Amino acid sequence: MNASYEVERLLPHRFPLLLVDRVLDLVPGESITAAKAVTRNEQCYRKVGAHTADACLEYPRALLIESWGQTAGILATWHTPGQEPDAGDADRVMLLGGLTGVTFHRPVLPGDVLHHRARLSRALSDTVIFEGETVCDGELVMSVERMVMAFRPAGGLLPSAG
Repeated sequence: MNASYEVERLLPHRFPLLLVDRVLDLVPGESITAAKAVTRNEQCYRKVGAHTADACLEYPRALLIESWGQTAGILATWHTPGQEPDAGDADRVMLLGGLTGVTFHRPVLPGDVLHHRARLSRALSDTVIFEGETVCDGELVMSVERMVMAFRPAGGLLPSAG
């Protein structure tokens, strides 16, 4: 896979919730490594003052999990080497089914470049299980024991008219 491949083509997310900048390595059906650069331009820092202490600049853990999950989502939709994601994926929605064993090892601050690494642990029809971690400068930032992702038809998630 080309390292500069457009992430926007792989995920339905858009600004400000597209939290993966670049895919660095992808082995379909096995593993992925993607980068996310954290900057002061992030939406979560909009109301933070110029003289705010580092403790207040910690990147929100929920966004760290979301960014890692988006990385796993790219892997989930990429089925065959050399082939684009399945066209049928456009009509499906990725849903977080659950997380276990998430450990935060150090804070993430503006200027950090994160490398999310996700590995496919198991795939069962429309449900996929991942494990992995996030590192920054070779230092462990977050580890994920298990993330369950389910794919559902987009139309089935809309309220019925009536």
